[in-house]
Amino acid sequence: MVETRGFRLFPGCLDRAAQERLVDTLRLVLEAAPLVQPVTPRGQKMSVRMSAAGRFGWISDRQGYRYAEHHPDGTAWPPIPDQVLALWRGLADCPRDPECCLINWYGEGARMGLHQDRDEADFSCPVLSVSLGDDGLFRMGNDTRGGKTESVWLRSGDVVLMGGAARLKYHGVDRIRFGSSTLLPRGGRINLTLRVVT
Repeated sequence: MVETRGFRLFPGCLDRAAQERLVDTLRLVLEAAPLVQPVTPRGQKMSVRMSAAGRFGWISDRQGYRYAEHHPDGTAWPPIPDQVLALWRGLADCPRDPECCLINWYGEGARMGLHQDRDEADFSCPVLSVSLGDDGLFRMGNDTRGGKTESVWLRSGDVVLMGGAARLKYHGVDRIRFGSSTLLPRGGRINLTLRVVT
């Protein structure tokens, strides 16, 4: 484990076999809740595609950013996979299980601007992030916008825990190194983030 700015990084937390099992499971999740390309409240398309598992999913559209109990097609989100819950229970040091597993898929050229995760009701619970597939350049910022930041390349199987001092720090993904991993046959990066919502 490496700690930077309060972010706890667990390099290589999932070995290749565990990554492959998780990708197979996620394919079933995404059959039930297909990826969608969200838009911002201003109507701009985001470069990542999203889905979710758990009681809630996080969605973005012209009505704003929010958690919702149903996929945009009206169906309930599928359950969070047991393998992902086991990661949370082993690393998060939180008495509550996550209520949302957000699934972000980054294709070539996709990124995620600096942002805070603050749509949740209980900031004492951390956010756990799992990287699968191509390398992503993860930027860690401050409690407010601006100031010096630090970046690290996250590789397939890496896990990041954002709790305590890092819970409300700005963070994002500047770019991915498309084709750097063989985990996903067509390339790209999957990022899972586990959150307690209520």
